[in-house]
Amino acid sequence: MKLSLDLPDFACPIRAYAPGRVTVGEEVLTRSAVVLPERILRDWPPRSFEELEAEHLLGLSGLGVEVLLLGTGERLRFPDARTLAALHAHGVGVEVMDTAAACRTFNILAGEGRRVAAALIIG
Repeated sequence: MKLSLDLPDFACPIRAYAPGRVTVGEEVLTRSAVVLPERILRDWPPRSFEELEAEHLLGLSGLGVEVLLLGTGERLRFPDARTLAALHAHGVGVEVMDTAAACRTFNILAGEGRRVAAALIIG
């Protein structure tokens, strides 16, 4: 699904999503990644929701974002509540959604100038 025809005013817009891939700018990602408005953190370790561990999310608390969008793959699934609580304790709001919704929401928030990151499970 193509997400936007407009040219955004940030460096790393998410242009398209399809199962198994996300297009950020002109780059096609086929492995889980963390997308920020100004950069991409490639090869984020979890390849699937089942591989997602607390440290994968807690390691993102130092990114300086106010909102972390967690894209859990093709369907919505929630990680352990203690992990989410730990992120909240670090001042990071977390929104959990399927990866397609996380991609759309990222573009909206980044376009508003919000400090946002999208941790996307792509595989």
